[in-house]
Amino acid sequence: MQAIRSILVVMEPQHPEGLALKRAKLIAGVTQSHLHLLVCDKKGDHSAWLNDLGSSLDTEGFSASTQQSWHDNPHQTIIAVQQAEGCSLVIKQHLPDNPLKKAILTPEDWKLLRYCPSPVLMVKSESPWTGGNILAAVDVGNADGEHHALHSGIVSHGYDIAGLAKGTLHVVTAHPTPMLSAADPTFQLKETIEARYREQCRSFQAEYDISDDRLHVLEGPADVVIPQVAHQISAAVTVIGTVARTGLSGALIGNTAEVILDALESDVLVLKPDDVIAHLEELVAQR
Repeated sequence: MQAIRSILVVMEPQHPEGLALKRAKLIAGVTQSHLHLLVCDKKGDHSAWLNDLGSSLDTEGFSASTQQSWHDNPHQTIIAVQQAEGCSLVIKQHLPDNPLKKAILTPEDWKLLRYCPSPVLMVKSESPWTGGNILAAVDVGNADGEHHALHSGIVSHGYDIAGLAKGTLHVVTAHPTPMLSAADPTFQLKETIEARYREQCRSFQAEYDISDDRLHVLEGPADVVIPQVAHQISAAVTVIGTVARTGLSGALIGNTAEVILDALESDVLVLKPDDVIAHLEELVAQR
């Protein structure tokens, strides 16, 4: 978090209360990041509103710039500006699509989570972060290098946010249901599965000072377990990762990050592994 130098803040003229901007100011106040305010619109002229916002931020001591832009659709506009401005974080207020529309079309916010090379913070709540619980969700059942690096990033970002908000960091991981037919005896009993998963968490528990009572290892699908724990601890922010599935597998399976976006009551920070980020940056450059 401390390495963030520039934040892209997506502004919604129809929602002028600016929840995304509130979160951006909180982070920039600690990291001294530049704030780049963007309105995605090809029709109306929002320059007067943006100029007022920019002047207000300057008066408050923030470094800020503003822009109105449009590239085919909202998520492509946001990504194009994020790359052009070199922003290392995108902050956007999440407004859920109606279920019927979501069943037919992939929501724009899902596409942003899928294709944006930088971390994306989806703001869902007006609740303050200060003194709140921060939940980092990891999938320790996947022990390959890509997931291991992603877990470290998720817990590290959760730790940074907890420090920024003077809050408390919790970690959640979901484990599979026991199967008597499993080849590995570990996966035949709930107790041995849970013990294996807790053991996988020891290294980052020690590094980030996470006590056993703040490590939640529960049986069930991640898209059920994560919102359940977030609700139980009244999480202010949930940090999750995505390996950014695209194509048919992404459409059929859906990333956990996308599926739980509407189920979570907290703000959601979504991260990706470095190799996925590099691949997405290449795709953006080819457009």
